[in-house]
Amino acid sequence: MSQEGSPSKKGAADSFGEMLTAFGSAMAEIFKDPELQEKSREFAQSAAESARVFASRFKDEEVKHKFRDVGKAAEDFGRSMQDHFRDDRDK
Repeated sequence: MSQEGSPSKKGAADSFGEMLTAFGSAMAEIFKDPELQEKSREFAQSAAESARVFASRFKDEEVKHKFRDVGKAAEDFGRSMQDHFRDDRDK
C-alpha cells in the first residue's frame, strides 16, 4: 500500500468518526442527557477506529454505494424531524 493513498483513507475514517460524534452530540443536546452524550462519544470513537481498519475498502464501489445509502438515510431522517417539528408548531 502506498503512502500516497493513506492520507485520504485516514481522512475518510476521521470524517466518519466526526460525523458520528456530531450526530451523537446533537442527539444528546436535544434530550439534554450527559450520559447519552458520553455514550455517543464512545460509539463514535469506536466506529472511527473500526473505519480506520477497513479504510482501504472506502474506494470499493459497493462500499461507496452503501455510504451513499447511509447519507440518504441521514438526510431523510433530518427532513422527517424537520417536518415533525414543523407539524407540531403548526398545531
